[in-house]
Amino acid sequence: MLKISDQIGCLNFPCLDVQHEGYVIPDIHIDPQNVSMIMVSEAAPFVSSDYYYAGSGAAFERTTVEAFRGAGEEAASFKEILELGVYFTSAVKCAKTGYGIKAGTIRECSLILEEELALFPNTKVIMCMGDVAIKAINTIARRAGVERVIPAGSTYKIRCGEYYFRDIRVYPSYLQVGPSFGIEKSKRRMIGEDIAAGLAAAK
Repeated sequence: MLKISDQIGCLNFPCLDVQHEGYVIPDIHIDPQNVSMIMVSEAAPFVSSDYYYAGSGAAFERTTVEAFRGAGEEAASFKEILELGVYFTSAVKCAKTGYGIKAGTIRECSLILEEELALFPNTKVIMCMGDVAIKAINTIARRAGVERVIPAGSTYKIRCGEYYFRDIRVYPSYLQVGPSFGIEKSKRRMIGEDIAAGLAAAK
């Protein structure tokens, strides 16, 4: 068992367009051998109690459970989703200060994300939930000397493509946390479809 927050982290906090007091790394013990799918969302929430693994009342957990139900999983709790072999993290480890996140911040945090992804040797699927996650994975790929994993274009047009990085299937999708998840029904449907496809590929 590994405690993720003991394995990775930011040392000098160089980014200026995020809230450093909102910094969070998954603080859980997990057997990395059991993880087959990793879901990468955008950034840490404004309030740490809304983050993944913070408890049943956390906003990230609540909407993620809804998203997996939309994928046909009869999950009653976040714990049940984790038992499916799914691990959750964010591309940017600090909370946002505005709507967007600068490319330099995504690039800086992708160094941490790359170390984090390397902890899980049996990963078959990476779900990129939103543009920031897509940019982070593409940044990691370019640093490794390969072309971008996910092509440019709107998520609506590219989400059904077949993409791989280091033999891991990568799915571009929409963000499953935050206020837009509960409002845009069409995106909720597509998120459910993408998660269902990812779970099937991860088996």
